[in-house]
Amino acid sequence: MSRGLIDNGSNKIYDETEIAQNVKEGEAIEKEENHRVLKTFTSQENPEHVQEDGNREAAAIIDMKFKKKKALLEFRCMVEDAVLGNYLLGKPPRSHSSKEAALARSQLKKITLWGVPLLPSKAHEGTDIVLLKFLKAKDYKVHDAFEMLRKTLKWRRDYLADLIQEDCLDPDVGKLVYSNCKDREGRPLYYNVCGAFKNRELPEKLVDLEDLCDQFIRLEVKFMEKGIKELNFKPGGANSIVQIIDLKNSKPPDIKKFRVVSKKTVMMLQDNYPELMHRNIIINVPFWYYAFHTVASKFLSPRCKRKFVFARPAKVTKTLLKFISPENLPVEYGGLYRENDEFFPEDRTSELIVRKNTAGSVRIPVAETGVTMMWDLTVLGWDVSYKEEFIPDDEGSYRVLLQSEKEKKGEGESMRNSFYISEPGKIVITIDNVTLKNKRVYYRFKTKPTVPMYIVSKE
Repeated sequence: MSRGLIDNGSNKIYDETEIAQNVKEGEAIEKEENHRVLKTFTSQENPEHVQEDGNREAAAIIDMKFKKKKALLEFRCMVEDAVLGNYLLGKPPRSHSSKEAALARSQLKKITLWGVPLLPSKAHEGTDIVLLKFLKAKDYKVHDAFEMLRKTLKWRRDYLADLIQEDCLDPDVGKLVYSNCKDREGRPLYYNVCGAFKNRELPEKLVDLEDLCDQFIRLEVKFMEKGIKELNFKPGGANSIVQIIDLKNSKPPDIKKFRVVSKKTVMMLQDNYPELMHRNIIINVPFWYYAFHTVASKFLSPRCKRKFVFARPAKVTKTLLKFISPENLPVEYGGLYRENDEFFPEDRTSELIVRKNTAGSVRIPVAETGVTMMWDLTVLGWDVSYKEEFIPDDEGSYRVLLQSEKEKKGEGESMRNSFYISEPGKIVITIDNVTLKNKRVYYRFKTKPTVPMYIVSKE
């Protein structure tokens, strides 16, 4: 008989018979509740064909929900038993004394993955979230998920994944990754700018390195480990990462070397970081990349393939804004985010739709004097003309033209300006859309206390 489960609140040990009995009772209660929900659903007064379709759909949802809960319960039991039985990382050597075995068992009880305790009886709120990632990766096949978990833990131990440091990477490879901000659901964002080099021969240099595979795998491990530290393994928390890969100015690598590198890297991520990547967004995609992706995707599971999103250069900003709010999207991609900025991601943006062949305006009222008004504005796709002016409330005062009418072609960075307010009035930004498409405008503004320059000069 294998070892039992230890209850948190007592020293009682449950054997397998008790576990099976508890599972069986839990299943009976769950089924009874599911039948009650199904009966309530089917009792509604609907046309017969709609009711039958609804019955089948509700039954399928309830059945799937029940199977997932059952799989998680079984997985928890397997992990608990493997930890307490001291065989989660493999059978201990027979040469170990009873004292050594007890010490190993004690250490195994403290085992964590991604900073989350794995022993279910510790009742950590992140344990089920981590275990579910392995279950999802294996379509809720418990034994497959358990073997995947064991292999991941062994790989991390042997690879020293927790100890990957900056100095373990080639300096040229390390330049490929930078990160900032969050997506619309609070997930960390990481940008892999493959073509961001002044020396265009640098990508070729990387391809010629003897340790190419090891360098790129270590790069990805470093990237994942850094991202994991920002995750929140709690119910409702952000527990996955969004990666944006920018292929602008990148050159096609050698197809044979690309196949070797991509296969090893993809398999490493798929096997050891299941369900931690929420989206892989590939932007500025050149035509040659689609052929290379077809090669790499052969090693991906169907679940992983669905996480890829592609955007050609003309669709970059529109695609990224589906996942990232304007205040969190860098200005080079059409957003409003700048490093070390006076605006913060908490300064939310507003939105304006300018209809085709019409003009729209953003009006920013300013009642307080002695402050500087700052504003930030971007237009999705641009191809508009705009101007900025200050209109005082006093009809006897003069208007101030802040920006004469100017055309803005194609994609580009946001426009920012500021104006010292000496009397109440409003900032008016006029956007003239002469195209045959509606234009979406994102803008934000804020005031900051300012000491007028003539006072500073006088002092």
